[in-house]
Amino acid sequence: MIRKPITIGISNGLEARPVALLVQIASQYASSIYLENEEKRVNAKSIMGMMSLGLDAGEKVTVSVEGVDEEEAMKGIEEYLSKKSQK
Repeated sequence: MIRKPITIGISNGLEARPVALLVQIASQYASSIYLENEEKRVNAKSIMGMMSLGLDAGEKVTVSVEGVDEEEAMKGIEEYLSKKSQK
């Protein structure tokens, strides 16, 4: 299992469209992927769960990934969440 804190770089935070893209990215991997913020822990492959986090730009989340492709999955999620020019 890999755990890593990541700061949301997406300018509008995780609203509907960026969440949908994140779920698509997460769903490409066999590993289990979760985002944690304060007391919530949400499956990154669940669009409703991700929407419930309501994350804004600049907020920190902890991403945890476990599975056969966990390193690749963490890299893909980190690259997406850290982007500065996402709309």
